[in-house]
Amino acid sequence: MSRSLSPVFKLASLSRQQISSPSSLAALRRAPTSLRMSSTAATAAAPQAQSNYKIVEKVENFEKTQASRPDFNHSAPIEVTKSPDPKWQYGDGVNDQNASLNKTHRQIDPYAPDRATVHNYRLLISGVAPRPVGFLSTVSGDGKTKNLSPFSYFQVIDHDPPMFIVGFSSRPGRVKDTYRNLKETGECVINTVSEKMIEAVNASSIDAPYGVSEWDVSGLHEAPSSTVKASRVQESVFSVEGKVVDIKEFEDHVQPGMSIASLVLIKATRFWVQEDAVNEEGSHIDLEKLRPLGQLGGMSYGRVSSTFELPRKRWQDDQPNSELLTRLEASKPE
Repeated sequence: MSRSLSPVFKLASLSRQQISSPSSLAALRRAPTSLRMSSTAATAAAPQAQSNYKIVEKVENFEKTQASRPDFNHSAPIEVTKSPDPKWQYGDGVNDQNASLNKTHRQIDPYAPDRATVHNYRLLISGVAPRPVGFLSTVSGDGKTKNLSPFSYFQVIDHDPPMFIVGFSSRPGRVKDTYRNLKETGECVINTVSEKMIEAVNASSIDAPYGVSEWDVSGLHEAPSSTVKASRVQESVFSVEGKVVDIKEFEDHVQPGMSIASLVLIKATRFWVQEDAVNEEGSHIDLEKLRPLGQLGGMSYGRVSSTFELPRKRWQDDQPNSELLTRLEASKPE
């Protein structure tokens, strides 16, 4: 079961004025909230919830492991290669078809009574990869507290209008400060994460007490925004100012002592791109300047070291030259 916390908007026709209007933001602020665990039962359950929460694991002797690995090469160029199978034809499937067809798959019920929730987390982040880092900057409703935090469940979902989605997992005690700020202000900045800044970004994920600024923890620098109060990250090659369109909370799997899971839909109001990284039309960012990272399973990240290109196929161009496409078109139902 999900609960919508703001009015349902028609996204295609939603104007910037509608998104930032006092009535829309007031609706967000008036909505029922689970910002802090307030009941006696929930408070009593919090220590048990914390002990069962194993998403953030303590890693022993990482410095020793790190020391045994080769240095990161910041100057390595991004190689452009051929596609994996340049001779691929319509109907060919994958190039190791026999091996793939002989593989078996295990069925997993994510809701099985004896399955720990953390197993779903680890399975998803290792299986749905790479994933972009959603690095959000926000401010509290009273403007006194600034927050900066990375998120695993994040993606751009449309370009007209430019839309993004951020997911907030259930966690022990109160919800994340970023979520609290989004509900109070309806604003944020989404900042991209490049190779050069990952240590600072990772440091900002620390579970600092409310009121401690991750800007100070990370050492990253604030830059002014134009349509929202939150600052953008100066070190980010690409930043997006955004306003909250909708918030949904999911109550069907609420556990004692845990905050509620939720997602936030955000519409872009401004783009900021590093001047030497974008073309004249403002339509393309240089990959060599962006140097994006992808999140993988566990605590692993992946860098872009090699790319290849594949043009999108067009039926009207390829059908006349393909026996298979011609046969499929002739046999389609009338």
